[in-house]
Amino acid sequence: MRRLLRRAAVLLLALPLDACMMGPNFSRPPPPKVDQFVTGGLPAEPMQAAGASQTFSAQADLPSDWWTLFGSLAIDNAVDEALTGNATIDSAQAALRQSEDEMRAGAGIFFPQIDAGFGASRQKFSPLRLGSDQPSTLFNLFTLSASVSYVLDIWGGQARMVEALRAREDAQRYSVLATYLTLTANVVNTMIARAAYTDQIAATSEMIGLLQEQVRITRAQSDAGTSAYSAVLTLENEQATLEASVPTLAQKRAQAEDLLAVLSGMVPAQWHAPELSLSDIALPSTLPDTVPASLVRRRPDILQAEAAFHVASANIGVATANLLPGVTLSASGGYDNSSMSTLLHRSGQIWAVAADITAPVFHGGTLWFQRKAALDAYAQERAAYRQVVLSAFGEVADVLRALDNDARALDAQTRAMDAAAQALHLIRIDYDAGTIGYLQILVADQQYHQARIAWLQGVAQRLQDTVALYVALGGGWNDQK
Repeated sequence: MRRLLRRAAVLLLALPLDACMMGPNFSRPPPPKVDQFVTGGLPAEPMQAAGASQTFSAQADLPSDWWTLFGSLAIDNAVDEALTGNATIDSAQAALRQSEDEMRAGAGIFFPQIDAGFGASRQKFSPLRLGSDQPSTLFNLFTLSASVSYVLDIWGGQARMVEALRAREDAQRYSVLATYLTLTANVVNTMIARAAYTDQIAATSEMIGLLQEQVRITRAQSDAGTSAYSAVLTLENEQATLEASVPTLAQKRAQAEDLLAVLSGMVPAQWHAPELSLSDIALPSTLPDTVPASLVRRRPDILQAEAAFHVASANIGVATANLLPGVTLSASGGYDNSSMSTLLHRSGQIWAVAADITAPVFHGGTLWFQRKAALDAYAQERAAYRQVVLSAFGEVADVLRALDNDARALDAQTRAMDAAAQALHLIRIDYDAGTIGYLQILVADQQYHQARIAWLQGVAQRLQDTVALYVALGGGWNDQK
């Protein structure tokens, strides 16, 4: 009995897993045939503004921890907290482990399925069922059995099914990378925005202090009859408007802090807000000049779409194989006896060897249209992949143009702020010489602070667009593939 089962198992293992493979063999889609992201190529000259320049270099590397390029310990710590405590990351990793286990479970189809069983029953048998008038008998029946079965993957349907499971695992793995990239980008952008709000609140508070002094002087002039009272009202209106903007900025800063807490897996009351100013964040000076064709091998969302495309390709083979006959080999054996003490006696030995062929004859069109649906899903995923690639190239092009325009705008804002600072300096000299009143100093100082607030916004935008470039290029995760 045991020898028979061993021989049957060896025979089944020796058979080929498949004779042919139904459906298309998947090949990676070729990248778009372009050699640049934007018309005219990248800026040839360094993008210079506010004392910082950015240039593109083919030798520039984009590491996986790309956020460290901003040289801020506060940002590094915030990202570390998010990577270790974020609930979305935990969910994505659990989904990846699930897909890995499902793939391993599916691969079990390539091995013989072996089962063992034991049964005990008490039965009453009547010979009348066989046409005999003998009295009925009452007996015990003990059964010990084992079976081996194996589905021949003649058309490769099972192999295609495992191929689809493996592609789903790849898709989930790239989904995890995309989750990491989105999370880190959100943390860095939020930290930059929080720093900008903090600096704007400080600059606005200084402007409010200047306006308060300006209101005091103008009120004194009005009381002395040298100035109209309407000037006091105008200044008070401007002061109130600025004071109203501070709570709005404070609310935005608080929302940024609450978001950072949630991204780190904490409630807002648990998260500590580090001190951070835009001056504490360095602008990366060298940006990666990548080949457009390499983008499709770097961005996690493109790789995830490619894996989904692969799944659809494999599913065509599964649906096609279901239209064709299938063969199952099986062997079973065991012992039947009326008592446990004689259960393994040779007289009770039983066995069977079988080969079953099953061919679909009529299923009301179900199998045929399942294959048609698989072909439609393939066309859908192909179009979806193409759209993801086009969107990715569009994002890179947008960011490249934005960085150039950011530098131009920030350069103009810097010149405006420098001009306002120089005008303030000259007015202070005139005031010291006694040729003008103190009110003119306050007005010039207010203009300088307004220019500074616009400059702070330009600095923050340039930093965030640099983050957007790193994200658009795949975030550096390509060095892990």
